Amino acid sequence: MEHSVFSYLFPWRHAGLICQFATREIAMRYRQSWLGMFWAVLTPMLMLGVYTLVFRHVFKVRWPGAEETNLAFALRLYAALAVFNFFSECVTRAPRLVLDQPHLVKKVVFPVEVLPWVSMLAALVHLGIAAVVLAAFTLWNNGRLPPSVLALPLVWMPLVPLCVGLGWMLSAIGTYVRDVGQIIGLVMSLMLFLSPVFFPVEALPQGLQGWMFLNPLALTMTETRAVLLAGHWPHWGALALQLAGCLLVAVAGAIFFRAARKGFSDVV
Repeated sequence: MEHSVFSYLFPWRHAGLICQFATREIAMRYRQSWLGMFWAVLTPMLMLGVYTLVFRHVFKVRWPGAEETNLAFALRLYAALAVFNFFSECVTRAPRLVLDQPHLVKKVVFPVEVLPWVSMLAALVHLGIAAVVLAAFTLWNNGRLPPSVLALPLVWMPLVPLCVGLGWMLSAIGTYVRDVGQIIGLVMSLMLFLSPVFFPVEALPQGLQGWMFLNPLALTMTETRAVLLAGHWPHWGALALQLAGCLLVAVAGAIFFRAARKGFSDVV
C-alpha cells in the first residue's frame, strides 16, 4: 500500500505499532544479560572513564579557558558523547533495517516505513537515560541545575528528523548495496574525532570554526554543553535553521524511500 510522504513524516496512525516494536527491540537487546537495562548506563560511563583517563591524564588535555575538576571535564565529554552515541546508533543500524526484516517486507499490509522510527525511538530511550545521568552528575558537581536545562529537549529535537531521514535513505540504499554498512561504520569512526566531542569548536582556528558547523552534530553538542553545563540559553536562530535543515533531510529521505521500496521484496 502506498502512503503519502506526509504520513511518513507524521506516522500517527502507526504510533502504537512503533512503540510496540521499539519496546520489543529494547527488551530483546538486554533479554539474556544479567544487568539488563543497566548496560545502557554502564557502557557509556565506562567509555567516558577511559576517554577521561586517556585525554585528561595521558595526553594532558585541558579545556580551553577553564580550570576544572576531573568530573567537570568528564561531563563535557559525556554531554557530547550522548549526542554522538544516539546519532551513531541510528545511522549504524540503518543500512540493515529492511534486510533484517524480510518477513515484514514481504507482507503487503506492513508499513515498512516505520522501521527507522522504531530504531530512532529505541535509541531515544538510551539518550533519555544519558540525560538523567548527565543531570544527576551536573547537580552533584555544581550543587544545582541551571534553568536553561529545560531547553535541552529543544536542543536535541533536530536530531529526530535528521536520524529518521538518514534512516530512510540508508535503509533503502543498504537493501540494494550491501557494502553500505561497512562504509557507515568507517564514517562513524571518523565523525567521532571530527566532531567537537574532545574539544570545543572555539579551540579551532577562526577560519575553520564555521566549517565545523557543517557537521550536523556540532551545533547540538555545543548547545548541549551550553544549556546544561554553562547555564546559557541556546541560540534560537541557529537552532531554528538546524531544525529546518534536518526537516529537509527527512523529507528527502521519505521521498527516496517511497520510491525505492517497490523493489524491496525482490532483493531481501
